Amino acid sequence: VGVVAVTPDRVETPEEVAAVIRTAMAYVDPERLLPCSNCGMTPIPYGTALGKIKSIAAGAALVRATL
Repeated sequence: VGVVAVTPDRVETPEEVAAVIRTAMAYVDPERLLPCSNCGMTPIPYGTALGKIKSIAAGAALVRATL
C-alpha cells in the first residue's frame, strides 16, 4: 500500500503513515499489507527519500505494536 507520496517537499510523520496503514487494514488483512511509497523515489533528494523510508518503517512499527 502506498503510504507516502513521492514529493520532494514533505516527509510524512510515522503517525500519518500508521493512519494510512490502519485505513488499508479495513480492506486487507495486515499480514498481506506491504507499506511502501506510491512510486520510486529516484527524482527526490536523498535526505527526503531517506526520511520517507524511515517514516514508513516507524509507522509500520506503530501499527505492528497494536496487533
